[in-house]
Amino acid sequence: MSRETDPVTHRETTPATDATLTEPGGATLSHWLEGARPRTWPNAFAPVLVGSAAAALAGGFVWWQALLALVVAWSFIVGVNYANDYSDGIRGTDDDRVGPLRLVGSGLARPATVKRAAFGFLGLGGLAGLVLSATSAPWLILVGVACILAAWFYTGGRTPYGYRGFGEVAVFVFFGLVAVIGTQFTQLGSVTWYAVVAAVAVGSFSCAVNLTNNLRDIPSDAESGKITLAVRLGDSRTRGLHAVLELLVPLLATLALIPATPWALLGLLALPVAWKANAPVRARAIGAGLIPALTMAGMAMLAWSVLVSAGFVIASL
Repeated sequence: MSRETDPVTHRETTPATDATLTEPGGATLSHWLEGARPRTWPNAFAPVLVGSAAAALAGGFVWWQALLALVVAWSFIVGVNYANDYSDGIRGTDDDRVGPLRLVGSGLARPATVKRAAFGFLGLGGLAGLVLSATSAPWLILVGVACILAAWFYTGGRTPYGYRGFGEVAVFVFFGLVAVIGTQFTQLGSVTWYAVVAAVAVGSFSCAVNLTNNLRDIPSDAESGKITLAVRLGDSRTRGLHAVLELLVPLLATLALIPATPWALLGLLALPVAWKANAPVRARAIGAGLIPALTMAGMAMLAWSVLVSAGFVIASL
């Protein structure tokens, strides 16, 4: 069989098809659930929770629109996880990695099946987004299209931006700013300054989750030609940035929310969790030793979001 050079990684590869990859042994429901990467789901839950609570503080909470926003965010994050599984798997960048199961890279599922799953979840999120846009502002459909394109081209296409070091930027924008501010806007019809501040904090936490994953994979990503932000910065500077994203930005954002309501200071109770999430990074753990940091980073984001949201709701009563 002829071989070709991947335009992104510049590695010589055999064109990946269902026939050339390992014949799947049959992925179980458990495998598919692991492939959906539940540890990343707080990236979907947190912004919708904070955005809805910010709407409540402004007197505009609408429960069914909050649920629709949650469907959109959750569907998109599962869709992007399957899309990454597919794209990284057919490029061969998952051949030697530490971390959650990859369906394509492990040979448990056919690439085409994983691709259909990605499109299915992205489509589900798109449909929920259409309903949400139709009941709030039709121009939000364009934002939804941008979200879907960002999800696919993170690692998909000929020039994926995730292979160029822009993954954290996209996470900050779409799972921070867009998700929090968009959730409030669909319910309230406007955006408040404290929703923007909260969106920055949530986006920072989300970036820390993504950065932890990429810090762990620096050796394999660098070898395969996947130039993430962590690969560009190197090990030491990536660890320093993690502390800024996980600890400093959320702290400053919490203090900045005091004029909206002193109850926002409840968010400070989540900082010990964030400190614990940063602990393996400070300790210069590598490989599998960083997996606890990945789990705790998601928990810290969710804890901060729950506590600040509780403060917003208390203040609104």
